[in-house]
Amino acid sequence: MEIEVLIEEAAWVDLERLAKSACPAALKAVDLDADRYSVSILGCDDDRIAGLNAEFRGKPTPTNVLSWPSSDWHPPAPPKPGELGDIAIAHGICAREAAEQGKTLDDHLTHLLIHATLHLIGYDHETDADAAIMESLETAALATLGIGDPY
Repeated sequence: MEIEVLIEEAAWVDLERLAKSACPAALKAVDLDADRYSVSILGCDDDRIAGLNAEFRGKPTPTNVLSWPSSDWHPPAPPKPGELGDIAIAHGICAREAAEQGKTLDDHLTHLLIHATLHLIGYDHETDADAAIMESLETAALATLGIGDPY
């Protein structure tokens, strides 16, 4: 899988390394060949993601991760090979969440990257049923990386 990472926040020292395992694990969880896809990731700070959240979602507050799919795919149809989309992830809020939840930052980041990658291929958590499917896929992908159930 081709993963392009742009680091704007220097605290993101392991983002690229973690993305190279997390994003393919998400695709493997839904039986997609990761070698046929690519993704772009922005490692930013809380201010930058608050601006993106305001611009794209009308919510001028920081959030942990945002994703923008390249196309409008919906499971179970697989996305066409190529660029899946973009992910932005904010260091400050991710680090705070990990500490509050008693998780390592690496484990929390891996979970959020899997979560965002699933969004890029059409999964969401708008209904309880959809959330259950997405959480199950996240848990399965994390298990392949030796990370326990985050829920």
